[in-house]
Amino acid sequence: MAVYALTGFSLVSLLSFGYLSWDWMKPSLVADVPTDPMEKSPPPAFSRPPHIIFILTDDQGYHDVGYHGSDIQTPTLDRLAAEGVKLENYYIQPICTPSRSQLITGRYQIHTGLQHSIIRPRQPNCLPLDQVTLPQKLQEAGYSTHMVGKWHLGFYKKECLPTRRGFDTFLGSLTGNVDYYTYDNCDGPGVCGYDLHEGEDVAWDQSGKYSTFLYAQRVSKILASHSPKEPIFIYVAFQAVHTPLQSPKEYIYRYRSMGNVARRKYAAMVTCMDEAVKNITWALKKYGYYDNSVIVFSTDNGGQTFSGGSNWPLRGRKGTYWEGGVRGIGFVHSPLIKRKRRTSWALVHITDWYPTLVSLARGNLSNVPGLDGYNVWPSISEGKESPRTEILHNIDPLYNHAKYGSLEDGFGIWNTAVQASIRVGEWKLLTGDPGYSDWIPPQTLTNFPGSWWNLERLTDGLRKSVWLFNITADPYERYDLSDQRPDVVRTLLMRLVYYNRTAIPVRYPAENPRAHPDFNGGAWGPWASEDDAEEWEGGREPLKSRNKKKKCKICKLRSFFRKLNTRLMSNRI
Repeated sequence: MAVYALTGFSLVSLLSFGYLSWDWMKPSLVADVPTDPMEKSPPPAFSRPPHIIFILTDDQGYHDVGYHGSDIQTPTLDRLAAEGVKLENYYIQPICTPSRSQLITGRYQIHTGLQHSIIRPRQPNCLPLDQVTLPQKLQEAGYSTHMVGKWHLGFYKKECLPTRRGFDTFLGSLTGNVDYYTYDNCDGPGVCGYDLHEGEDVAWDQSGKYSTFLYAQRVSKILASHSPKEPIFIYVAFQAVHTPLQSPKEYIYRYRSMGNVARRKYAAMVTCMDEAVKNITWALKKYGYYDNSVIVFSTDNGGQTFSGGSNWPLRGRKGTYWEGGVRGIGFVHSPLIKRKRRTSWALVHITDWYPTLVSLARGNLSNVPGLDGYNVWPSISEGKESPRTEILHNIDPLYNHAKYGSLEDGFGIWNTAVQASIRVGEWKLLTGDPGYSDWIPPQTLTNFPGSWWNLERLTDGLRKSVWLFNITADPYERYDLSDQRPDVVRTLLMRLVYYNRTAIPVRYPAENPRAHPDFNGGAWGPWASEDDAEEWEGGREPLKSRNKKKKCKICKLRSFFRKLNTRLMSNRI
């Protein structure tokens, strides 16, 4: 039996705070087999295709929005969500690249080869070029397409850039995290470069402008120069609220009473981002877009608790497959929604936006077979049942195998040492090492890390490799039912086996020193020739093996410091 060390919080206190407000439903074995995502839904009854604004925030925790009971002020997000549809059964991926790739392609990461980690700045890797992207489909439907913000889907050759993947314009960063003012990014000691781009050029002249403001201003400029009579798609991928923790002083001052410095800065960044969303909404109204617009808001993964984020009362954090890593903040705001001002518990995943938005745009999905997403607009707008009944969170064969996992523990059909997670109906299964598993109330963040004693900690999970939860009845993953329901475990393992048979090989090539910004004028950017690209794409594993043999002592030392920095700062995943 699991032993929990609970300090300062009890089930009674959780009830008093209203955290156990999910409906408790009778468990069932598994849901019905999912419907075909390509199954046609009736077209939306709009007079013309709507303008689509997709807002993605970075590392914003589940608890870090006002309507989830946060101590952080987000009046704009609260109002937009209250007037639209809140998605409270909405799932994303636990880290940056996977969420972005699944949004852009409508496919699970096992079907794009990006099932392991993120795309590193020096890797010859990017979103597979054979994938037809969401903005490309919207372009086909007559949309003007624009991206503002963080790309993080690879850039080693020009064909990987946003402007080559369906966006008419782009202003933003290509790597995973940059300074909010200087736009510098270091991928290890001494490997630093500038990363702000306008189209395919380096935007040196924009240095010094706070990125959250810069990106909101660019959206307003795009709207001002475009005609509301023509459909437009704007993908706003804020850098906020990823580390480094930087914010204008006037926003930090609002949270001067917060004892924890990281939480204080983080809160300021969230509120600043909220005001940027307010300015974007105001621009939609000012320039005549709002009445025929759809605004989608989504986080990209769970909050990083080391850096001020909070996923309370969910378990885990960014980078894990616990609910704190994969359950996202999401809502849709639009005058076109038929049933507004409500909360939806329809099961929705980030892959669903691809077919949903293409359908709203009256685009053609018949030539993109194999999508993992579903058109969920009828569920959002009309309150109909979601066509989705299961989610493959991921299967990562390269992640460190769990010490105590085995094929025997997986009924001879699945090696439970492999990191994987799936939800089917009300049930969620995790195998391997799901990642850091504590519950961290936001109150304990004061004087971090001295308050670690205040955490609710699971003390016997280290020898496990299989967990089963009824997420509907137990959204906080406190009661592992794997021993009581081996029948459900076996059924969900069979679903993992099914998905694994459809997976393509992992794309995770070794880093290449030629990517160093010093060879590109001091900026991060494309660095591979066509011949290089063909060689690397045709033989990733041999390259990886060769590089391992050639590693020098200084390379190993740099790798050590990079991993140490990752563990300390938790901003490299």
